[in-house]
Amino acid sequence: MLVVGLGISGAATALRLHRAGWTPVVIEKAPTRRSGGYFVGLFGAGKPAARRLGLLDRMADRAPRNGVNFDIDRAGNRRRGLSFLDLPGRPWLMLRGDVEQAAFSALPPDVDVRYSTVPTRIEQDADGVDVTLTNTVDGTAVTERFDLVVGADGLRSTVRSLVFGPHERYLHRLNYMIAAFELPGSLSDLAPGDGAVLVEPDRSLWIFPFADHDPTALISYRTDDVDAEFTEPPATRVRRAFGPQPLGRTLTEVVNALEAADEALFDSVEQVRMDTWHRGRVVLVGDSAWCVTLYAGMGVSAGLAGADLLGTVLERHPDDLARALSEWERRLRPYMEFYQLNGIQQRTFFTPATRPQILLRKVITRLRQWPLPARLLQQMQVNSKASRMKEADIARA
Repeated sequence: MLVVGLGISGAATALRLHRAGWTPVVIEKAPTRRSGGYFVGLFGAGKPAARRLGLLDRMADRAPRNGVNFDIDRAGNRRRGLSFLDLPGRPWLMLRGDVEQAAFSALPPDVDVRYSTVPTRIEQDADGVDVTLTNTVDGTAVTERFDLVVGADGLRSTVRSLVFGPHERYLHRLNYMIAAFELPGSLSDLAPGDGAVLVEPDRSLWIFPFADHDPTALISYRTDDVDAEFTEPPATRVRRAFGPQPLGRTLTEVVNALEAADEALFDSVEQVRMDTWHRGRVVLVGDSAWCVTLYAGMGVSAGLAGADLLGTVLERHPDDLARALSEWERRLRPYMEFYQLNGIQQRTFFTPATRPQILLRKVITRLRQWPLPARLLQQMQVNSKASRMKEADIARA
């Protein structure tokens, strides 16, 4: 079998299917495996999957134990505010690179991993899939045959475009941009372990602290022209999005860090919506199939759960691939569709569009400072559908 993409979903799928008796070949477009990364949460839907994959013991919750999360403004004013942990669910906080490293290190040594390699042609029949693999360094190509092809190559999946059709058919823009990256250290106005959120209509800055690592930043803003955002350096576009008024000290430090960052995610916020995630002997997993956006916070958990469930159904139906893939999608789709909807809803939590939405955040923040309202809000959150869906063990549901 061939797995395209060595991110979290790709490595987890290769690991799980290897345990199910398959012999995976993994190809990765990049010349080396990525490291570092931005802030992610690992929810209950991902923890049991990570445990069964042998990854959970290779990771740790990096959430600071004594930090404070502040709502701030450009003038330097601050007060206690909401944090990522105030969303439904009980996630571990970590870096994307933590999960990628755990998944990669768990791969058996006999798994064939090829870097600087991309698929350029995919043709299939009832018995197998012929894939032309091209080396991006020297341009050489070879065609190999596989029993199964797994596309785990992200939002703008090459596998999806070759087998299912052009990106425009499946990508749905939300008209927001994000920049996510590691900061080189604590900011001037924050102590180590403290986080901060700056929200203004249609734009926001989040600082995510960790117990044992430099913080990361998430910048989010609305745009009327997504394509124009890619015509200039990310820091230039961010300064324009937050202008023309002065940025203030915290925003200035963050944007300067973005400008100097060796690695940063700067992209449009888009969801992948498809009627089916498999066609014949080709199946899509992770962001290639169902990208839920960073606003949902479920990308890592969904990727691990999808890989875990795929291995389960293939073990259950070893001689009936079509049935296995249909069952996999039937069981997984309700969760992914909910996470996508929840991601759209939670956009107002990460980047409120209006001043009334910002005011509502402030009201909730103040209610949480009083014991009785805080307990009521907590109980409502625990019993919410969002919490149940994020904490569900999908492969065992």
